[in-house]
Amino acid sequence: MVKVLGINGSPRKYGETFKLLLLALKAAKDEGAKTELVNLYDLDIKPCIGCLSDEQVACRYPCIYEDDMRKLYDKILEADALIIATPIYWFSPSGMVKNFIDRLTVFENMIYITGKSWVEGKVAGFIAVGNDSGSIQVIANLMAALNAMGFIIPPWAMAYFNAKGNVLEDEGSVMDALNVGRIVTITAKIVKGIKEWYIPYSKEQISMYKRLIMDVIKNNKSKQYQERRLKYEKLLSMKS
Repeated sequence: MVKVLGINGSPRKYGETFKLLLLALKAAKDEGAKTELVNLYDLDIKPCIGCLSDEQVACRYPCIYEDDMRKLYDKILEADALIIATPIYWFSPSGMVKNFIDRLTVFENMIYITGKSWVEGKVAGFIAVGNDSGSIQVIANLMAALNAMGFIIPPWAMAYFNAKGNVLEDEGSVMDALNVGRIVTITAKIVKGIKEWYIPYSKEQISMYKRLIMDVIKNNKSKQYQERRLKYEKLLSMKS
């Protein structure tokens, strides 16, 4: 069994963001996952102060702050997948979601302490809802941040709704949200046994790869220069 943790980044436990997240978690449960829902606005999560800007290894689990993020850290470590749902606030996620994402840096920065991001290989899905534009910008931002931390982003791992009204009346958004839950769960099952993703290549290996690439580049450059020279000479002969 895999565990899917739903992160509700909306202050409204009755709003459209929350509805789509509930759908995604229900589909995940139907696919065999153990699910849990966390409401960020119920928690005390302080903004990140960027400790790593002063000293790289100062940013580490469980963070210098003794706030509710410490409980959430443990839930994330136990989970195989996250589904992050956020309202759209000025083309960005809600402030609580941004704080949450920034504070996840303690896991990614463990690369410099233990040699590995502690969230590497976990799966992530995304939901963004607002009655104005910005959904894709929000999701793209979240995808980039989490993938850079080591999360896996599977196909069709997003659902969004850009309109006023009841999202449950929009069949496409409902379908997308259900599939976010299903796909995230399926992916988490598939990759659960993989222990290592990003690996540190040795200097010797890197040098070998660089030499191989430069050989290809040298040959291609010589060939293309010759082809262009022949075309140029042919053009000159036609003009004369």
